[in-house]
Amino acid sequence: MDAKNIGSKGRQSCPALSHRIIPISRQALLPNANSSLCGERLNTSFGNAPAWYSYCTRIRYALPLKQLRRWGCTPIRCAIGGSAGPQGTSPWETRRGGGESPVFPPLDQVLVKAVACELVAATKQPLSRQSLAEVSAHAEQALGKPISRSTVWRILATDAIKPWRYKYWIFPRDPQFAEKAGPILDLYAGTWQGQPLGPKDHVLSADEKTSIQARPRCHPPLHPAPGRPTRIEYEYERGGALQYLAAWDVRRGYVMGRCEPTTGIEPFGQLVAQVLSREPYRSAARLFWIVDNGSSHRGETAKQRLHQVDSRIILLHTPVHASWLNQVEIYFSIVQRKVLTPNDFADLEAIRLRLAFYEDLSNQSPTPFRWRFDRTKLMTLLAKIQAHQQRLSVAQDSCSAEAA
Repeated sequence: MDAKNIGSKGRQSCPALSHRIIPISRQALLPNANSSLCGERLNTSFGNAPAWYSYCTRIRYALPLKQLRRWGCTPIRCAIGGSAGPQGTSPWETRRGGGESPVFPPLDQVLVKAVACELVAATKQPLSRQSLAEVSAHAEQALGKPISRSTVWRILATDAIKPWRYKYWIFPRDPQFAEKAGPILDLYAGTWQGQPLGPKDHVLSADEKTSIQARPRCHPPLHPAPGRPTRIEYEYERGGALQYLAAWDVRRGYVMGRCEPTTGIEPFGQLVAQVLSREPYRSAARLFWIVDNGSSHRGETAKQRLHQVDSRIILLHTPVHASWLNQVEIYFSIVQRKVLTPNDFADLEAIRLRLAFYEDLSNQSPTPFRWRFDRTKLMTLLAKIQAHQQRLSVAQDSCSAEAA
């Protein structure tokens, strides 16, 4: 209980006053003949909003001790917002102590965070990270009083920096990262070499989603039931695999794809021919193809090969280990989540049909991705990484000097 909300007579702010209360008759407030109405009817208003009423009762006896001085009010959600109501003070006294949760002042909270930030190696246990239950047990020992897992979770959730959490990341390592990524980001922004793209210029993001397996399950799925989701058999038989090649139109949000038994130069060439056979690409002025460094379209050889196929094609490669700059990967992630999961396809033909149907569904209302990472954000990111690497280098040199 916050001390500033407690008056000299043990009064506290009534939470019922921040809600509108359904009016209750005097008879409804008296459960039995041994009950009496204590306190008075409160009436508060805020602006043009309806008045809010609060009734509370205190049962004298004929009830268990833990139910004494209970609140007898029926709150409902306020029509003008839960936090818009005025504060008031209840004239009814409340018991102190008895079942209250322990209070954890700021110093205790800092100690809980210190336990969570402690290196696992310092615990002398073969662990790579600590669970919430383990952090709670260590925090309880350090505090010398009980603390629940939910309290520990709330304390840790409010911290701005959470070193006990991690996620995998790929740092730019290509020495020509800015030179390769900059033109691609310009195309996403609608420019090329400082000039805006024309209406007959098209930007295509292409790649392959490899090894999509058909996994017929060893037992049919069980339909969902109340309180139980659909159950998919874990074990499966192998029904082969195919490759899904797709080209995503960055400016139109249109997708064109095909399934092939393998990847390579020839299957990718068939995808290019498929795109060139359709409008508006057949009559385009320039066709910018954005690809990664896969073997199907790697290096200067791929640029020359596609230029011989069609002189309007301009091939651009993403930096090494930077497929996240290729927008078709976003489309592949949607396909994986919405089309291929859970994988219970009977054969490869079922996969082929499902992918083709989803293409048609997606193209019925094509929507480009809202790409927000531009050249300015790229330069800011690279500058931060460079400064971080310089600090690490200085720290390593300092440690080496101290060790020597």
